[in-house]
Amino acid sequence: MKPGIIAAVLALASVLALCGCSGPRGVDATSSTSGADWPYYHGNPNGTHYSTLDQINTDNVKTLKVAWRFDSGDAFGDGASGSDMEGNPLVVRGRLYFISPKGRLFCLDAASGKQQWVFDPAFGEEVNTKQRLRGVSYWSDGRAERILFTFRSKLMAVDAATGRLIDSFGHNGEVDLKVGLDRDPASVSVGNVTPGAVYKDLIIMGSTGNTPGHIRAYDVRTGAMKWIFHTIPYPGEPGYETWPKEAWKTAMGANAWSGLTLDPENGLVFVPVASAGMGNKDFYGGDRTGDNLFGTSLVALDAATGKRRWHFQLVRHDVWDRDPPTPPTLITVNGKPALAQVTKAGVVFILDRLTGKPLYPLQDLHPPASDIPGEVTSPTQVLPLKPEPFARQHLTADLLTQRTPQAHAAVAKTFASVRSRGPFDPPSLGGTILLPGMDGGAEYGGAAYDPTTGLLYINANEMAWILKVKKQPPLLAGRSGEALYQNACAACHGLERTGSPPEFPSLIGVGARLSDAQIARQIQMGGGRMPAFAQFDAADRAAIVAYLKGDAAQTAKKEAPAFPSTDGDPYVFDGYVRFIDPDGYPAIAPPWGNLSALNVNTGEYVWKRSLGEYPELADKTTGSENYGGAVVTKGGLVFIAATIFDNRFRAFDKRTGKLLWETTLPAAGIATPATYLVGKKQYVAISAGGGKNPKVKPGGEIIAYSLP
Repeated sequence: MKPGIIAAVLALASVLALCGCSGPRGVDATSSTSGADWPYYHGNPNGTHYSTLDQINTDNVKTLKVAWRFDSGDAFGDGASGSDMEGNPLVVRGRLYFISPKGRLFCLDAASGKQQWVFDPAFGEEVNTKQRLRGVSYWSDGRAERILFTFRSKLMAVDAATGRLIDSFGHNGEVDLKVGLDRDPASVSVGNVTPGAVYKDLIIMGSTGNTPGHIRAYDVRTGAMKWIFHTIPYPGEPGYETWPKEAWKTAMGANAWSGLTLDPENGLVFVPVASAGMGNKDFYGGDRTGDNLFGTSLVALDAATGKRRWHFQLVRHDVWDRDPPTPPTLITVNGKPALAQVTKAGVVFILDRLTGKPLYPLQDLHPPASDIPGEVTSPTQVLPLKPEPFARQHLTADLLTQRTPQAHAAVAKTFASVRSRGPFDPPSLGGTILLPGMDGGAEYGGAAYDPTTGLLYINANEMAWILKVKKQPPLLAGRSGEALYQNACAACHGLERTGSPPEFPSLIGVGARLSDAQIARQIQMGGGRMPAFAQFDAADRAAIVAYLKGDAAQTAKKEAPAFPSTDGDPYVFDGYVRFIDPDGYPAIAPPWGNLSALNVNTGEYVWKRSLGEYPELADKTTGSENYGGAVVTKGGLVFIAATIFDNRFRAFDKRTGKLLWETTLPAAGIATPATYLVGKKQYVAISAGGGKNPKVKPGGEIIAYSLP
């Protein structure tokens, strides 16, 4: 073998070892590309979504056919209160791994779709509540292979070949993520919706839930915690001065729910830290004065030790829930190692990967101050001057829908009653326009990057939401189910229990969907965006269950006096409200969803087009809400599903944005696809689980496509 080839092979082996992989197949696989396998969340440690495969290309993609389908059988409920399935499948050595809507881990033959094994982390317990997980993690030392994933508050490890739980990991194969946070484990709810990042023999974990969002690394063999980084700083740590003195003891939030990106060569893990608030505190920060580092920030950590290398705060004292919705994408800008962070706000920050310094100019903004008593918003914020936003930033009257005269008149009336002053306009009692809305801009699928062209592909939502806070209502006295519900649950599910589907489901008729034990467990343990309510004992939980099922005995006594809130927040969030017309369509004029190609070397967009449609409308270019990311390939293609109303899976020419192929899925593919090679055949696989469209039932399938 020639010396140059030997050096290249050794370099690749070194990178794979750093990523905890002993050698996923494909000579073109690197930390920034995938080859025959798709062995990492979003394809590779750098999170580029890029594949070197080109068997499927611009010339033949129009002939793609279904190669196989596999139904997990785990879909449940309806579109308003049922399951979803957002996972990016992982493929290693001909085996495909995915998480079902009920949290079960499946292993399939990646060429045929035949089940090889399934692991049930609930151990037979009936599951009818949303168990969202967007992927799994793979580790191997060349002999042993493990799949690591989370279920509720547990980090679990199973044998990748057999699906058997590895008893030597943690306690009987499990690590309790509620432990090790310097809080009473019974007082927090900890979960995860994205897989951890594997670096050497560590798995580095973010989290979600009603918990401090500290970043932790665990030994992949034993489950022992090896380091922790405090996202809410302790006394003496950098950033402590940006919080009230005692916040480190009680504050929740500042978590990394959207995942992590790894630079194995430089030993860095990049952490997109979410807002410093949780629940109502997302939108009212009266008890967390200051900039609240490391909330709504990008933080670069030494992957081996957890020591901070640099940070860049995207939003100071965030009261807009502007969490980074996806881990950053590692890129190269004119030969310099860099990263791109797409945001809910519809902008992309491009930073030097090693220092965190912006590579394009920023603008300093001086937004209006909050007029809510007790709230002190930051007097300054920053946004990129370049690249330009990939979604509109300021809703004005001329941008309101013209879909029908009646729709325009209705939204114009609402618009006249709310504030709309552009980015960082604070929440208000009367309502503030947030554009893009709480679901972006960009979302959890993230951006796809082609290292051969320097193009970054970004799919985004373009919808306005109305952000309101209200005075904290008085709490009901007593321990009736109604009092407990109104005091603790109504902020998200509403006094009438109608919720805000699909993220906050209606609780009307919940007794027909879930057993008493399942409802009580959800209250006690939390799950997804719902915190655990550790303050409720068994009698309290039973009272709430009875109230939700219509027991008249659980109605609050009307003579019982109300008393003020004691949680320190005189103002609370008034609910998740999309700004829509009377027929349910966005109040802003189209496009409502888009796909853009950005040249990161120039900061200029190469092309931009609408993405998605509402099938019942005559206009097929409106775009629509979309969730889940794209895959870009050497074959000249961008594959993306994501759109929630038309259930389409599409392939575009990556150079021009021209649509080359599309098919209709049985349920929306609100997930990032995976592409891989088995034998001599390339496949593209997508989760078809739906769950974002409240009008249709969700699904639970994986579907793979290939050439005839």
